[in-house]
Amino acid sequence: MSEALTMNKSEIVRLPPLILHPFAEAGDSMKLMESSKAGMMLEGLLPESDRTRYELDRALLEGRYCELRMLFYVGKDVVRWLEQCEEVAGRHPDAFPAGLKRQSFVAYLVDATPRNVVEKLEKWGVAGYQRIFARAVALNAVFNTIPEPAALNEEFIKAYYRYADQIFAVEQREEYPVLDATRYSMELYASGEYSRMLEREWEG
Repeated sequence: MSEALTMNKSEIVRLPPLILHPFAEAGDSMKLMESSKAGMMLEGLLPESDRTRYELDRALLEGRYCELRMLFYVGKDVVRWLEQCEEVAGRHPDAFPAGLKRQSFVAYLVDATPRNVVEKLEKWGVAGYQRIFARAVALNAVFNTIPEPAALNEEFIKAYYRYADQIFAVEQREEYPVLDATRYSMELYASGEYSRMLEREWEG
């Protein structure tokens, strides 16, 4: 990981890059689509198909668990980034506000997302990135590994996002210094993209 920090408080401090690894499995897109349709049918927003309500409920559950699993793995990458940020801050305390906490970096990523990161997410077709990052962090605050569906209550799976939102709010509730978004920068990469960039640096 390259590191280019400056102690001059008038200049930009570069944080480690956030590198996202592939998290989708074969068939995930279809499961998510079927889950969305099933949810709207169960709520009466779409006409019911020839599937029974039990079958629609199963499709909804399968898709919601798929979402939960994908968010968990996004969160693994975000937590790794948070640890790297804390490591950098520990080595260069003069570049960061006093009393810095992990929540400071979380808030920077979720609430003050750099424009270049937003543009990249938009290019990838990612909508609602703030909720994605927040829920990903929350799920990793609860689980060390992703549980099998049978280990989770079905009502939790159906409404996991509500629980995740509440967990995130609790995690961010304590006081912490806020990073000035104009003083810090970061980059976002897909893991394959980052690997190719490193290969070019090594070759060049």
